[in-house]
Amino acid sequence: MKEILIGILAALFFAVTFVLNHSMELEGGSWLWSSSLRYFFMLPFLIAIVAIRGKGGFRILSSEMKQSPSAWILWSFIGFVLFYAPLTFAAAFGPGWLVSGTWQFTIVAGVLLAPLFISTIAGKKVRAKIPLISLGISSVILIGILMIQIPQAQTVSTKSLLLGIIPVMVAAFAYPLGNRKMMELCGGRIDSFQRVLGMTIASLPAWILLAIYALFTVGLPSASQIYQSLLVAISSGVIATVLFFIATERVQHDQGKLAAVEATQSTEVLFAMAGEMVLLSVPLPQPIALIGLAIIIVGMLLHSYHTVLVSNRSAKAPIQSDSS
Repeated sequence: MKEILIGILAALFFAVTFVLNHSMELEGGSWLWSSSLRYFFMLPFLIAIVAIRGKGGFRILSSEMKQSPSAWILWSFIGFVLFYAPLTFAAAFGPGWLVSGTWQFTIVAGVLLAPLFISTIAGKKVRAKIPLISLGISSVILIGILMIQIPQAQTVSTKSLLLGIIPVMVAAFAYPLGNRKMMELCGGRIDSFQRVLGMTIASLPAWILLAIYALFTVGLPSASQIYQSLLVAISSGVIATVLFFIATERVQHDQGKLAAVEATQSTEVLFAMAGEMVLLSVPLPQPIALIGLAIIIVGMLLHSYHTVLVSNRSAKAPIQSDSS
């Protein structure tokens, strides 16, 4: 249950991304700068955190990255670049609550990714199976996602709708895939702070290329965009990402619990919607969208209940075994 609470706290800080990305788009800021600036600003904060924590953090991280440089670059690109660049691009086509609502497909995506991972049990390699109960609950969340898209589909062109949805779907698969593959690669040898720093460093070449392209196509970012990107970097890039990585690492060997932690990100929709209504005067979503949001939250609560149920059964199992 503690991991779920950590996940919800991470969702609160993640929601800043959707609100401020929409704000920057409304002010005419380019998504190219919104995405690249976040990771440029994250770097010094992460370096400072790892340095303060000590314990040979840089040396251990450097050793890990040197062992598998291509894997670090690949999964960091998938987990960070293919995650965040599409999200900032989609922000140009809808309010933050809509993008964050579509983003919740990552909950279903995370469940479907289970067969891509192999664990060793009693000396034998076993491919993970899709947790069917978690998939069923995640499907409930998917229904809610579809419902919040209905009002938007009635007011925008098909092209705009697709440009606002497809990139988010790509991000929805990329983020959990990159995160899980990096956990598998690191094997618990480095902590969440080191891993986020390593992934930020490994993804820097892509962000630099994106920034160079932005410089020649849209010019320099405005002071407002720089400031808002800094806020996103601190809130979402550092605080939320580290919290989420801590929560997922604690349950990484249980696909059902991992799916439940990833499902906590559904609360981003509520945080993003409240933030936009207060800061950007975005109107309240239509009734059918509100019903969809409610279904998403119910789905998350079901995930939480299922996780607690499984944890209680696991805790009782050894006692039953000893008495028999």
